[in-house]
Amino acid sequence: MILTGIADEAGASIDVQIKATLELGWRHIEARNVEVPGFPAANIHDLPEAAFEVVAEKLAASGVGVYCFGSTIGNWAKKIDQPFDLSLAETRRAIPRMQRLGTRFIRIMSYAIRPEADQMEAERFRRMRELTKMFLDAGVQPVHENCMNYGGMGWPFMLKLLEEVPGLKVVFDTGNPVFNDDRSKPQPHPKQDAWEFYSHVKAHIAHVHVKDAAWNAAKNDAEYTWPGDGQGAVRRILADLLAHGYAAGISIEPHLAVVFHDAAVKSSAQAQYETYVEYGRRLMQLLDAIRIGPAR
Repeated sequence: MILTGIADEAGASIDVQIKATLELGWRHIEARNVEVPGFPAANIHDLPEAAFEVVAEKLAASGVGVYCFGSTIGNWAKKIDQPFDLSLAETRRAIPRMQRLGTRFIRIMSYAIRPEADQMEAERFRRMRELTKMFLDAGVQPVHENCMNYGGMGWPFMLKLLEEVPGLKVVFDTGNPVFNDDRSKPQPHPKQDAWEFYSHVKAHIAHVHVKDAAWNAAKNDAEYTWPGDGQGAVRRILADLLAHGYAAGISIEPHLAVVFHDAAVKSSAQAQYETYVEYGRRLMQLLDAIRIGPAR
């Protein structure tokens, strides 16, 4: 099992991300946004070449590897009726960088959910097949996240996507079902059930994001928690993974001090760093407790 984290939640600087990883005793990061001196923070596949070279050199010197690219390809900010060229360009930039860093996995998505009834499934599947083939041909495994996108609308949508896109696998995020509507059920759509979603897709899981939250109906929003304290069935899912010999990546995405896609949620740099490290420690404690089992 590889323990890692979406390291920009510790801080934007690659130095901070490396420091937090080593403090936890880990040897890998999941790279999403990265910042080096003289350049603004950007997704790992969007950094200028000179900035990427600095990142690669610092990682090599530290002995920290990149287990997964947390790309923005087809994510919740990208619409299926917009030109495909952007996704193709992101993919072409990502592949050589992944090969340079020895990174095996890349997180992708299946474009934002449309407000219309027509989700343009055929076009989504066509694009996802092309992107998946590009990655697989380059020796890279694309993994699709159950986020705010077509495949995240409910487990039946994820399974249909996987059926239509050979070679695509899943990165399952434990916290995302807590705040996503289950569009496989009649309106008004209830929120998804994390264990139900996981149970239906677990045969396809190649990577896991640990995030936890509780839905606050009064606020109409999720409140993020430490791992195992929310409604993401984190302990149950981790126990099931361990019981079935899961030996791939588990990546923390705390969201406690900073929410990546919500600019209104901010925290001091030190608090952000400390929260990330504490989250990692609590994950390790939770895994240890699962392995030991209940007291007898």
